Amino acid sequence: MIDRDSDAGAPADEEAADGDAGPSVPDALRAGAALFNEGHVLAAHDPWESAWLPLDEGTDERLLHGLIATAAAIHHAAARNWTGAVGCAGNAQAYFDDLGSAPRGVHLEPLRDWCRRLAADPEAIERAAPPTLRIDGSAPRFGDLDLPAALLAAPALAGAIAPGDEGTFESAAALAREERGTGRTTFAELVFAFLRTPDARPQVAARLADHVELAERKRRDVDDLF
Repeated sequence: MIDRDSDAGAPADEEAADGDAGPSVPDALRAGAALFNEGHVLAAHDPWESAWLPLDEGTDERLLHGLIATAAAIHHAAARNWTGAVGCAGNAQAYFDDLGSAPRGVHLEPLRDWCRRLAADPEAIERAAPPTLRIDGSAPRFGDLDLPAALLAAPALAGAIAPGDEGTFESAAALAREERGTGRTTFAELVFAFLRTPDARPQVAARLADHVELAERKRRDVDDLF
């Protein structure tokens, strides 16, 4: 888990936080929320981290850092690492301080309450499930994601479960982005299928890997011509 120093500062302009150096904050928030709500809590930190790393101090940086710490606290508590759970839960509370009730539409009070409970008694994880993460009143799941958010969620999910290779899905996500506006949707459709059809994930992952290999082979062949 990440250990980058960050002090509280004046809230940065939220739109400026969606810089070119990483994915947009709203896309990363929804991708991570869907992973979190689908039970892949630790994997949720991947899209959040990808948007958080390029940020300067401010509202978005603290929000994402707090979410990352929350996911880590839940993961540590589930693994019965009580010290890690208490530390991460306390960090999450600190990052969430002064952010209001719903920065970027994220409903923070249930997360604040959960982190307070974990910090006081990490074995609470054995008596109650983590809260649902809501954004603008809804609880995103895989079926709710649009393409930009899905392309962030799929590699993280592939890294968390057996039928899928994270590197292959990162390549597939890049190819899906290249497809946009071309009329082709092969990679986008396979990414959505991987997220939304759990029973078919091994078959979808294998098919997607074949398409990625074919695309990369074609690209190498073109490069060899020059």
